[in-house]
Amino acid sequence: MSQRSHRTSIGPKMMLPVALAIAASMPSAASAGSKVHVGASVPAGQRVTFDAIDHREWDRLLSEYVDDQGMVAYARWKRSDADTRALDEYLRHLSAANPQAGASREAKLAFWINAYNAVTIRGILREYPTSSIRNHTAKVFGYNIWDDLLLSVGGDDYSLNQIEHEILRKLGEPRIHFAIVCASISCPRLLNEAYTREELATQLTENTRHFFAQPGNFRYDTGSRRFHLSSILKWFAEDFGADRSGQLATIAPYLPTEQARTAAERGGGSVSYLSYDWGLNEQG
Repeated sequence: MSQRSHRTSIGPKMMLPVALAIAASMPSAASAGSKVHVGASVPAGQRVTFDAIDHREWDRLLSEYVDDQGMVAYARWKRSDADTRALDEYLRHLSAANPQAGASREAKLAFWINAYNAVTIRGILREYPTSSIRNHTAKVFGYNIWDDLLLSVGGDDYSLNQIEHEILRKLGEPRIHFAIVCASISCPRLLNEAYTREELATQLTENTRHFFAQPGNFRYDTGSRRFHLSSILKWFAEDFGADRSGQLATIAPYLPTEQARTAAERGGGSVSYLSYDWGLNEQG
């Protein structure tokens, strides 16, 4: 994992002078199917580019509550009123971004990856104690955390599904699937540092390699020449290539053994998909 030298915290009031524009606080509970809003309503004149967004407070929170394997100390985080408020303040800071303003691709990716992960954590803290995010994903009636938990950014509201499918996937970087985390054991590791435009390439590479190094996410049987892949590669296959050969070639550089890399580069072998553990990614 890449290490950064600026893990210093900045006080919430230093992050963004838009406290006066804060939207209604997240309610402690929501009625069935109601929308839950996080972030702030930031006047157009106070909005900034993605490059100007400061992720250091999110970095501090991750380093405090997430271990090297991406497991989260939800109970301890929820007990800290100060750090729960700090997370809310960070989300309000994200609201000041202007998606229409020019920004580097790296800054956009870092922003939306951090936004997805921070909103997910806030949604779990709101429900905690819970055993799985799937407990809060009503399909027909009732609250669905992926559709009804909304972050305000630049005057518009974005759900987790919108961030993933309408923004991040359209940026053409398949490794986002090994960076955004849905609070589950079979998800990629939640990096315990914020993604930044300066270190994005290294962070994505290292977290993708870490993902495929886990037996629960990837195995290669040399005898049968069979790849056992995470279900993520099935759900989002098109993001990795037009066909199975292209998809295997895309992930080849990140596979943990030379045999697996060589076989994937050649596009040979059969594929099966591993079961997905939706249990909460909580520290034991």
